[in-house]
Amino acid sequence: MQPDVRDTPLYADVCDLYRRLGEPFGEIGAATGLSPSPDGTRAAFTGSKRAAFDVDATSRICVVDLATGTVEEVTAGPNDDHSPAWSPDGTTIAFLSDRRHEGRAGLFLLEAGRLGEARQGPEVDGSIEYVSWSPDGTRLLLGVAGTAAEKSGVEGSGRMKDSDETPPWLPRVTTGDTSKEWRRAWVYDVATGTAAPLSREGTNVWEAVWCGPGTVAAIASDSPDEGAWYAAPLVLIDAATGAERVLYRGAEGRQLGWPAATPDGARVAVVQARCSDRWVVAGDVLLLDPATGAATPVDTGGTDVSFLAWRDAGTLAYLGERGLDTVLGEYHVVTNDTDELWVGAAAPNFGAQPALLPDGTTLLDLSAWDRPAQLAVAGKGVDRTVHVFAPGRDADAPGTEERVRWTAPDGLEVEGLLYRPATGTAPYATVLHVHGGPVSREHSRSPGRHKYISPLLARGYAVLVPNVRGSSGRGQAYAELVFGDMGGGETTDHLAGLDMLVERGIADPARIGVMGGSHGGFMTTWLVTQAPGRFAAATSLSPVTDWRSQHYTSNIAEFDAIFVGAMDDAVRDERSPLLHASKVTTPTLLTAGDVDRCTPPGQALEFHQALLENGVPSACAIYPGEGHGVRRYPAFLDWVTRIVGWFEEWMPATRPAPPSRPPR
Repeated sequence: MQPDVRDTPLYADVCDLYRRLGEPFGEIGAATGLSPSPDGTRAAFTGSKRAAFDVDATSRICVVDLATGTVEEVTAGPNDDHSPAWSPDGTTIAFLSDRRHEGRAGLFLLEAGRLGEARQGPEVDGSIEYVSWSPDGTRLLLGVAGTAAEKSGVEGSGRMKDSDETPPWLPRVTTGDTSKEWRRAWVYDVATGTAAPLSREGTNVWEAVWCGPGTVAAIASDSPDEGAWYAAPLVLIDAATGAERVLYRGAEGRQLGWPAATPDGARVAVVQARCSDRWVVAGDVLLLDPATGAATPVDTGGTDVSFLAWRDAGTLAYLGERGLDTVLGEYHVVTNDTDELWVGAAAPNFGAQPALLPDGTTLLDLSAWDRPAQLAVAGKGVDRTVHVFAPGRDADAPGTEERVRWTAPDGLEVEGLLYRPATGTAPYATVLHVHGGPVSREHSRSPGRHKYISPLLARGYAVLVPNVRGSSGRGQAYAELVFGDMGGGETTDHLAGLDMLVERGIADPARIGVMGGSHGGFMTTWLVTQAPGRFAAATSLSPVTDWRSQHYTSNIAEFDAIFVGAMDDAVRDERSPLLHASKVTTPTLLTAGDVDRCTPPGQALEFHQALLENGVPSACAIYPGEGHGVRRYPAFLDWVTRIVGWFEEWMPATRPAPPSRPPR
């Protein structure tokens, strides 16, 4: 593999694909942070757009007219504007922006419906991660992360930016000092224009919401370490004194997320789930009594809930996953029953939380393989497109999508998505794509948002994307099957899915590859050790390959204790791909970011060196400035080119012609 692929025909083809998937440039292409106006006629959101196919997206605050679908950008940066919150009286949109200090978000306020610049809020000691109005509109709750606070894995890992003037040659120094790593809740007073910490020193607030006018409900811990999140309880914090009390501690081995409280503070709801990543919480809903902490489970019909919000004092709205579908529903406190309002294959973009509208419907950013990315209103008997992002962008799909099911050797039913290329005939060269997590889910999305699948389809490969045991969307019992057994039953789940495709004549058994990132990166390196000769090629992004060194170099040392099942080195070694590298025959490409703190780049390098020592073809690409995943352009285009090129080198999509027979 050559060091620079930019002058290759494949790189040109990859750029052309992403150019077509991203056109037209300079227009808003996705929405997160949806916030409706109080009268329900408009909604503010974070809109992302890219100026060209090979540059990173920027974000702006936008407002959509829900009747006409017209989208207007109401901020212009510089840098990134995001996370709008519409005031209860409809006069002001609060939002966050790093226009003052690049990489560090501060508070800004924009008078809704008026021309003019946004007002800057006061400086805070760190970067603001989220903002919400108090029920009476007199204050804003701010989640402030210290300048050295860790980012979660799904955010790319790494640390917050400390200074605009830090020279690039300064070393990263670790001393054990955590003074700049804490997250605290702050309150901004609208009348005085001042901000001050709400939560006390020594309490790390991961996420927080108003619980009535004088209290905040928060997921909090007594340490800022990423691993502390896994045992963080739900606490109530007095907004006047900062005093706190624990309201609920999650059940053994489960995490809490998405707290939601009624405006009067009389009821609190929270999601409790088996989780592998902060900000990826999908599970059971609990209704809590703020006075006693008594917890009542809410029956959501097998839906793993990933969003909660109170529509009114007696109606709790939720969004979640059930199998491969997205479910929108409501829980009614008085009658103690739930009502499913909308079920569909389309799913929100990652991080695109819905917005509850006054008429009982919900605004979402949705897409599916056959549904272009759009803002849509959903509800009981309602599924209305409001605005399509860049019409026609997803029209030229490079293949087809199909739901598939199969049975694992132990009888467990597994499901996933199969993508077939638009060109060529079966049996196809087929790539198994293992998702991250492990507790997460693959679902349908538009071709423009399927950034890992579309380039393989365009080159003639079929792709299988399974939701094996441990995935979300199948209930907590299904997710729990991976805990303490990572790389166990899920291994045979994946292999059984490939067997199914071979039996159906879809996959060519001689041209099967595997790829994945994060947990998928671990599973890629694990699968090639457990099924020698099964895979013709493998590409692994941000993997764990040695659980012993991972434990002592990662910022989430608790992870392996939870998922591998013990703190014993012998157990770690048994599930470490590195210790089984001598079994591998599969040519393997490994990639990583050089500032990744979740799965440090040494994990990729260790496995790469072990393969070379054993005479197995391998290449390793470490991307400067990248964290957990390769996300920035044009590095992303380089990464995709190397992945596709690796598969084309070792398992071409086009079958070689059979040797001609000599004439008789």
